[in-house]
Amino acid sequence: MTERALSFGSAAASYERYRRGYPEALVDAVLAYAGRPVRTALEIGAGTGKATRVFAARGISVTATDPDAAMLAELRRHVPSTVTTFRAALEDLAPDPVHDLVFVAAALHWTRPEDRWQRIASQLGPSGVFASFGGQLHLADPDVDAAVTAVRSRVLAGDDVPSPDGTSPESPMQWPGTELQECATFADVRQVVLPRTLEEPADEYVGHLSTISAYLQLPEQVRAGVLAEIAAVLPPRVRLVGDVTLHLARVAQTIQVGAKSGSVSPGRSKPNGEVSEAD
Repeated sequence: MTERALSFGSAAASYERYRRGYPEALVDAVLAYAGRPVRTALEIGAGTGKATRVFAARGISVTATDPDAAMLAELRRHVPSTVTTFRAALEDLAPDPVHDLVFVAAALHWTRPEDRWQRIASQLGPSGVFASFGGQLHLADPDVDAAVTAVRSRVLAGDDVPSPDGTSPESPMQWPGTELQECATFADVRQVVLPRTLEEPADEYVGHLSTISAYLQLPEQVRAGVLAEIAAVLPPRVRLVGDVTLHLARVAQTIQVGAKSGSVSPGRSKPNGEVSEAD
């Protein structure tokens, strides 16, 4: 887990305020793919619960995990009491193949690549489903985008996270679908793009930028300065493209990954006897 991956807690309240939620169509697509009732789900990197709440609203029993205490604290303020929360990264979880679904919202790239798929599979029961989704907001007006890029480039080469496996943005199959296709642990890999266009006040968009890890890594004074400069080149309202890209796969075999020292299972006791729910 990198320092950049753990930078969001310092902006948990802003993350909740400015990050967009997920459409009902996303859950529809996941449930249609599953083709059977989904009663239990494990969420990896839940953040403030933007995705948690749309799945929980369908009556799914969600266990939401995140390594950042501040993000989980914010999540608990916004999700129903039926959601179980558990402070952990994917790498901290012991095998627990009881879930119908494991899902990750814009956080899979923060997980360790070496045993990522085996660890996810170890949380799924027979025929369990994995879903990963997300999508960066892009300014729809090319002139506005060019003006913002010119300001940002003074301090940042870019504000996105490159594809972990180097897949080109023009490729018909994007990451993590590219990795899933090469992984014997999963089968029936699909990619679905849910189109979404948005419009919001410029200050809301700048608030969104303030929650992106590339900006959070900047010294506070530098970050404030560049965001102010970006605000100055924006029109009063901005149009955005916010398509959600969804990757789906079905577990081909459940691989039990041996629990390392300190690994814990959601809802169970830690080695020192402290109940995980208390985190």
